[in-house]
Amino acid sequence: MRVLIGCETSGVVRRAFEKYGHDAWSCDLLECRDVSDKHLVCDVRKALKMSWDLFIVHPDSTYLCSSGMHWTTRGYRDPKLTDESLSFAIEMIEADVPRVCAENPHGHISTHYRKYDQVIQPNQFGDDASKATCLWLKNLPSLIPTKQIEPRIVYKNGKEYKRWANQTDSGQNRLPPSADRWQIRSDTYPGIADAMAAQWGSL
Repeated sequence: MRVLIGCETSGVVRRAFEKYGHDAWSCDLLECRDVSDKHLVCDVRKALKMSWDLFIVHPDSTYLCSSGMHWTTRGYRDPKLTDESLSFAIEMIEADVPRVCAENPHGHISTHYRKYDQVIQPNQFGDDASKATCLWLKNLPSLIPTKQIEPRIVYKNGKEYKRWANQTDSGQNRLPPSADRWQIRSDTYPGIADAMAAQWGSL
């Protein structure tokens, strides 16, 4: 299967498909962060002109996710940035490829385009982390969870809260501020990548 992973610099999903014997390529405007000759540095729309059997894409969520929309609604950033990001995401979801998966957090795509087909968590696929991820699917079945990781329980003001390893007790992400924090937080968790390759690669 020829697989294109759009907007990926980590190589996590590409390597998962390669492990199962597929001809997988990643593509981004930036160089990949692993050493690979299977990474295209270009606008993903250019790469889509080639022939692919499966397209998995991670549109930038900076201007689309619910957690950041208050910056736009309160007038701190240009609404055009959200409009442009949404247009790009829709173009990716509707790409002319037989099978498509686009992923993004909860946010603008669901409220201004269409509802997601599935919501997954890395802790359903063997990774000790919480990160709700929405999937928009075309000719693909929902992913089947592979291994549930149970959370630690935190008690606050008499209430019980579930927390995973990537979260502080208050629920914030543990990653400290850094220049590449946005990239690290956007990386696909290995368990999810492996499930995509194992389940969708056998269709």
